[in-house]
Amino acid sequence: MDMVFTGRVIEWRGPSPYWFVPLPPERADEVRDVAAAATYGWGVVPVEARIGGTVFTTSLFPKDGGYLLPVKSAVRRPQGLVAGDAVSVELTVRL
Repeated sequence: MDMVFTGRVIEWRGPSPYWFVPLPPERADEVRDVAAAATYGWGVVPVEARIGGTVFTTSLFPKDGGYLLPVKSAVRRPQGLVAGDAVSVELTVRL
């Protein structure tokens, strides 16, 4: 399953800061439809994503009925991304 969407980078401050892009509700619904076939446990869904010129693998985290795309430092730093930045994301759910 492939999709493209735009979202804003958010920061979650816990014991360590984490950075995410929330999936828009309609895209989260599409992921939810295939999540059972893709998940390897805990509701996380493996994906390959592209932000700018950087391709990376990670897993979507379920949160409040939606999904969060973790954005690694190796993706954020070279592009100078900070909380609130709008980004275009290309995403492939790995089945």
